[in-house]
Amino acid sequence: MKRVLRGRVLSFFAEPQGRGDTASYSYFEDGAVLIADGAIVFAGTWFDGLADGAELVDHRPNLILPGFIDAHIHYPQMQVIGSYAGSLLEWLNTYTFVEEQRFADPAHAERIAGRFLDELVRHGTTTAAAYCTVHPQSVDAFFAAAAERNMLMVAGKVMMDRHAPQALRDTAQTGYDQSVALIERWHGRGRAHYSISPRFAITSTPEQMEATQALARQYPDLHIQTHVDENLAEIEFARSLYPNVADYLGIYERYGLLGPRTLLGHCIHLTDREVGLLVETRSVAVFCPTSNLFLGSGLFNHQRLREAGARVALATDVGGGTNYAMLRTLDEGYKVLQVQGQRLDPLSAIYMATLGNARALGLEHRIGAIVSGMEADLVVLDATATPQMRLRMETVNSLEEELFLLQTCGDDRAVVETYVAGAAQKSRLPA
Repeated sequence: MKRVLRGRVLSFFAEPQGRGDTASYSYFEDGAVLIADGAIVFAGTWFDGLADGAELVDHRPNLILPGFIDAHIHYPQMQVIGSYAGSLLEWLNTYTFVEEQRFADPAHAERIAGRFLDELVRHGTTTAAAYCTVHPQSVDAFFAAAAERNMLMVAGKVMMDRHAPQALRDTAQTGYDQSVALIERWHGRGRAHYSISPRFAITSTPEQMEATQALARQYPDLHIQTHVDENLAEIEFARSLYPNVADYLGIYERYGLLGPRTLLGHCIHLTDREVGLLVETRSVAVFCPTSNLFLGSGLFNHQRLREAGARVALATDVGGGTNYAMLRTLDEGYKVLQVQGQRLDPLSAIYMATLGNARALGLEHRIGAIVSGMEADLVVLDATATPQMRLRMETVNSLEEELFLLQTCGDDRAVVETYVAGAAQKSRLPA
């Protein structure tokens, strides 16, 4: 079935070089997107006859954008979001490791996986790089739920064989064997992308890191996701476990885990050598402003990394992060940078949440832009969604001002509809 979405269509094809960079995006005031078989067939200015033989969905005057992409999130942490703790390690040991043990139960994993993906849809997110638990059944539940919704997801079983409750530990061998089985079962099936996922150096022995390296060599096209330099106490602990490396990032360097498909959550307290290593390996530093503020971990120095030439992505990091909305994440990110004398202008912000994150994940040939041939993952946004926003819109005079209002005041209420492979998903959710 063909479907035409009519509205104001905005899509980036280059990273904005600051405010007013109209050359970085396409914008059609009276635009249309023609979708067939889950893919975009046409995107441009509306013309009579375009919807002949197709279902027409008129979203005017709202904005149609590529679906949001979240580069770092933990689906098993839905029921620990908003848990009070003083720091990262306290939060992990008090809440997260306790909650994750429940995912040994396939029924619980299935329930939470479904609720999690529905929450992403509610907030306009169509793709995420997600961590499961150590249990293979948590991965099966996640990818099965994503397949039911036809969502493109990057995910994997965390590997952790020490410094966690016994019920959350695998071994170097079982972590490897289970990962191989899951890769063979899920990677490339439908829209599923598997990610090799050593949780972080603290919870993996050198033997497990070697097993992770073996996986990376065996499956070089897979993503790798982990955490680094989030919290000062964490860094000290990690360095004590690997005393013969130059720095925290050097642990992953030693085991050959850095590269263009490596997603490194947080990257707050980087040394100069680590910044250079990010640039050299083209690994991705993932900015998680909400969780960094919530856990008091520190302030991400975006300008330092960008000036060095490092690749940067953006993420909610639920459940350390306190909101599923990429719009709320952009708001927090703006504030994190603002207090450091840095700026996150509205064009750059929306770029980061769409094409920028698609490029960070190496998926820009499939998602992140509204052009012919791309997969039809889209979000429709209403900048008048709340009384406050509606009043402010009376004085908004440009597209950039509207985007900044969405960036600073928008949440799930601003998401009118979320399309996954061309199918409307948000309107199907219970109120």
